[in-house]
Order: sequence, then C-alpha cells, then structure tokens
Amino acid sequence: MVTVLKNVTNVITALGEMYLFKKHHGSKVWAALFLMIVSAISGGITDLSFHAVGYTWQIINCFLTASYSLTLRRVMDTAKQVTRSGNLNEFSMVLLNNVLSLPLGVLLIFVFNEVDYLSKTMLLRMPVFWLVVTLSGFLGLAISFTSMWFLHQTGATTYSLVGSLNKIPLSVAGILLFKVPTSFENFLSILFGLLAGVFFARAKLMAKS
Repeated sequence: MVTVLKNVTNVITALGEMYLFKKHHGSKVWAALFLMIVSAISGGITDLSFHAVGYTWQIINCFLTASYSLTLRRVMDTAKQVTRSGNLNEFSMVLLNNVLSLPLGVLLIFVFNEVDYLSKTMLLRMPVFWLVVTLSGFLGLAISFTSMWFLHQTGATTYSLVGSLNKIPLSVAGILLFKVPTSFENFLSILFGLLAGVFFARAKLMAKS
C-alpha cells in the first residue's frame, strides 16, 4: 500500500512543475496521473488494515518527496545562472546534499539519545556490521549520484514517474517475502497502479520521439 500511495507524489510533482517551471504535460501524461490517483483511492478503500496515522504520515511523505525533487531541480537551474561553468555537476550536488544532511543527523542522534545506545551496543565491535554499513553507504552514494544525473537530464515529473517502475518488483517482493494479507480487490488496485506507471513511461517515450 505504501508503494501504491507513493504514486500521489507524481501528481503533486507534475502540478508543482506546472506552477514553478511553467511546464506543459501532454494528455497521455495526465491520463497516467489520473490512473494513479484512481489506483491510490481504490487501494485505500480496499486496504485491509486502514490506519489514519499511517495514511497521514504517507501523505506528508508524498509532499516532502515532491518538494525535494522540485527544489533540487530549482537549484540545478539556479546553478546554471550563477556559476561560471553554467553547470553544477552531479558530484558537487551529491557532496552538497550529503554535507547539508549532517547537521540534521547529528541533531537527531542527540534528540533520541542514540549516543548512549552506541556506546553500549556490541554491533560496533562486529566486523560484519561495519561491512554491511559500508556497503549501505556506497549504495546510498550510488543512488544519490544516479538520481542527480537523471534529474539533471530530464525533469522532476519524469524523474518521479519513471521511478514508479521500480514499484513493480517492490510490490511483488513485499507481498511474497513478508506474506502480507491482501484481498483480490486490493491486489487488483495495486496492479492497476503499477500499470499506470508503465503507461506513463510509454507516454513519455512517445512524446519524446
């Protein structure tokens, strides 16, 4: 359900691009967005474990994710105007993005008293833990770099919606690995939302050609 509801982010991003960047979207793109909204609504109606707090957090997440994509695109456009090279490359963007997140991370460590936990846990003495954490860091760096490159080459809406394609294996894996109880109607709503993502990708490819 989290996967399907993330599609709402695409709609917010598309509207934000229209307002901030005066970007026009074709009828097929809006049709795909409409399908995603229908999917999110039908998924919510057929959800077996509705909880208002969970849905509230998910909606907040959608707005924050869309704001992040739009803000990042705005920063890239601003960099073209104020830098001598007319461009802020992906390595610089990843570096700045991660450095700016450090103060917030340090603040949260102290707010949630993670210092006391870290000083006592045995995890820090396990080589396997450090290996996994290091691997996680490299994967996070790779995700940041590829995201920056893709957003630089396309737009916020395309970045958001093409990212919807990874929801297909994610949804299937979530149902199979975690044995999530789901009804036939709920499964159809999830499938409907995933097909909407595929429909959008096809619409964008046709528009570009």
